[in-house]
Amino acid sequence: MSNRPLADRIRPQNFDDMVGQQHLFGERGAIRRIVGSGYLPNMIFWGPPGTGKTTAANIIAAQSGMTLRCLNATSASLADVREVIAETDSVFGSEGILLYLDEIQYFNKKQQQSLLEYMENGRITLIASTTENPYLYVYNAIISRSATFEFRSVTTADIIPAIRRALDILNSESDCKKSADDDALEYIAEIGAGDVRRSLNYLENAYHICEGDITVENIKTFAPKTVGNFDKSGTVHYDVLSGIQKSIRGSDPDATIFYVAKALEGGDLIGVCRRLQVIASEDIGLAYPQAAAIVRACVQSAFDLGMPEARIPLANAALLLATAPKSNSAYAAYGAAAADIEKGKGQNVPSHMRPSNRYDNYKYPHDYPGHYVKQQYLPDDLKGSKYYSYGDNKTEQAAKKYWELIKGESL
Repeated sequence: MSNRPLADRIRPQNFDDMVGQQHLFGERGAIRRIVGSGYLPNMIFWGPPGTGKTTAANIIAAQSGMTLRCLNATSASLADVREVIAETDSVFGSEGILLYLDEIQYFNKKQQQSLLEYMENGRITLIASTTENPYLYVYNAIISRSATFEFRSVTTADIIPAIRRALDILNSESDCKKSADDDALEYIAEIGAGDVRRSLNYLENAYHICEGDITVENIKTFAPKTVGNFDKSGTVHYDVLSGIQKSIRGSDPDATIFYVAKALEGGDLIGVCRRLQVIASEDIGLAYPQAAAIVRACVQSAFDLGMPEARIPLANAALLLATAPKSNSAYAAYGAAAADIEKGKGQNVPSHMRPSNRYDNYKYPHDYPGHYVKQQYLPDDLKGSKYYSYGDNKTEQAAKKYWELIKGESL
């Protein structure tokens, strides 16, 4: 029995055997067409773990005839890079060196910059992979010299054939002839949550733990609950929080509760609490002013309770926001005012509003009918500027009608 990980033992040798990523390696896939043309640019592979990035690099190197050298940025140094570069002067690099740099986001700016010279003079062709958004973590000069491809989480249906093939290999390597029914195969694929390597690890563990055939019940005895590739400090974390906000803004309660559950089950209590409080003021705002206070109370309750009970008040808060009327009028008004400030406008508060001028000629609104009197409040260079527009919701429209009446502006 080999000690090599099962994922390595069944690693595909050609694009046809790749699992998922049809947009990249299918018959009309982008990378497949590029490699088939004989043109090989520098590339950045971006996507979750276990989606085929390393496998793709191996296949590309084999089909191109180039020598593949692999480094992992979590442990590699500039000396390791220079050692690879040195091979371009030897017989090993006669057909070109393809450097596969995994987890490039762990190289600092200086380390990434060191690659540029060799990318530009053609001494190496770089394939860099990352689980994070490259536009946030990879040096811009490398991005501008590379083609970027996104690898997506693999579907359950696509993972199942890989599990079947892996089971055949395990049987051929041992004296056992174990089987797994369709429910077990589907369950193993599901708990992998889009990560083929994770599913294969579960299969291999199940194979050696189970005395007989592999079933859902005996897998559940050792397989931990999984929420996919959620990482509280990574790109997926922000994607899920964005999913919460976009779903609430779009008034979709079902999508809202899904993303909230995904974040909470992934352990991100603080992220959910912060985002819900932002949403209450940014997206619901003056359409339902009480929402901010209610959400704040739910958040405080969540912190008092802790998980798992915290999910109850937070579910209430999230669904309240998703089903509430929406208005971004206050958020937009602030943005418009800030834009004028950035332009250097409005440097001087009107003289009648300044203590240094003893409020000379200031009119005290409470001395007038309706507690209102018309006077200039904005600086002179912004006189007449309009930042706030009443939203088209019941609350703001009621306020609009009230002030039109008080100010004598009603039709």
